[in-house]
Amino acid sequence: MTDDADSRRSPTRRDALRFGGALLGGGLLAGCSGSGDSATPSSQSTADGDGASTSTADASGDGQPTTAEGYSVSLSPAGEVTLDAVPEDVFTVYPQYLDMAVALGHGEAVNSVYVPEMSGTTMNHYYHHLDGVSLDWEGLHDPLTDGFSKESLYERDSDVHLVDPAWVSTQEGWSADDVAEVASTLAPWVGNFYSGTHDDPPEGYADYEYYTLWELFGNVAEVFQEQARYEALAQVHSDLVSHVQSNLPPREERPTAVRATLSSDGSKFWTYHLNEPGYWLADTRPLGATDAFGDEEWNGLWGTVDYEVMLEADPDVFLHLWGLTPSYSMADTRSTLEANAAGSQLTAVKEGRVYPAGMRYQGPIMNLFQIEMGAKQLYPDIFGAWPGYEDGDHYPEIPEDERLFDRQRVADIVTGGS
Repeated sequence: MTDDADSRRSPTRRDALRFGGALLGGGLLAGCSGSGDSATPSSQSTADGDGASTSTADASGDGQPTTAEGYSVSLSPAGEVTLDAVPEDVFTVYPQYLDMAVALGHGEAVNSVYVPEMSGTTMNHYYHHLDGVSLDWEGLHDPLTDGFSKESLYERDSDVHLVDPAWVSTQEGWSADDVAEVASTLAPWVGNFYSGTHDDPPEGYADYEYYTLWELFGNVAEVFQEQARYEALAQVHSDLVSHVQSNLPPREERPTAVRATLSSDGSKFWTYHLNEPGYWLADTRPLGATDAFGDEEWNGLWGTVDYEVMLEADPDVFLHLWGLTPSYSMADTRSTLEANAAGSQLTAVKEGRVYPAGMRYQGPIMNLFQIEMGAKQLYPDIFGAWPGYEDGDHYPEIPEDERLFDRQRVADIVTGGS
């Protein structure tokens, strides 16, 4: 811990924050990392039908009461922390946490996010369809522009960091002492990164636990003391997944699909699994499509293939990751595939089934739209046809009788209208 840590900021309301002993005690740096395959969340869980589970912790919506002594929140790997009040300044890196904050009615508290223009624009493509919900992303700090630094956290002077301390420990210039210093002198860590892929955490986090997207959302709801909003949105999600899965065709009749990104030079593809564990797949796993690369054992959830390998797999449906973001042009992607000798022979290209997909860094609102989007792209005869998308447009308008979840219900929950 550096000697001048306290001199970097003036005293604020956050000086009253106190952090549970589990953070700086034996839990943070004990042991070596394992695969984590047998790790289970501390909350009770029930199957939600997507190969994952949703948290039933604080299912009544009561949560931890806010008192003069504060309230506690527990999330691996940081452990239990205690907050004195609902945070008003929140530091995030990846946009799933920003989407969670928006969903809980606290989007304005967030002061940073990865590539604000991309993340914010994409979120607003979805929020456009929710009355009273929007994100003013301009002016948000990008925590990864010049590398993730401790100094940037002190500059933000946040109440809580929705960031995984295990992930932080892997960033250049960060030591275990730096991670502990920020938690003890500035604000606690409350985040979990490796649940996105179920990759092994770094050394020193042997007791790391994995969570589904909606379990993680439930823990963040406790940070903001918004358990009732969480429960209401979790019910929307549960109903959506139940509706989709109860109407899926038999497995042998489902299309083969790939979620992939065409490289900027158009020469290769980054390909991603569809049905493996991890909240990065929270939108594709419930849909149960046949993964065109399901037998491939990549390092993590993705690999790199050329046109010939893609043609050998020959998916019926091509879901282009990031295709709904401003970072890629779907028109250019289709043109590049059509101009390539092998690409033009892909079944998905010939049948016009190259579609935009969203972001893998998805929060709960994004997840609802992305499940609906994928269901229509994969199973148009069952869930209604995907209406098409032009570069730069919002998420397309879906006829009311073909929507897979109630937009107004979600908007009312987020804005406090119900």
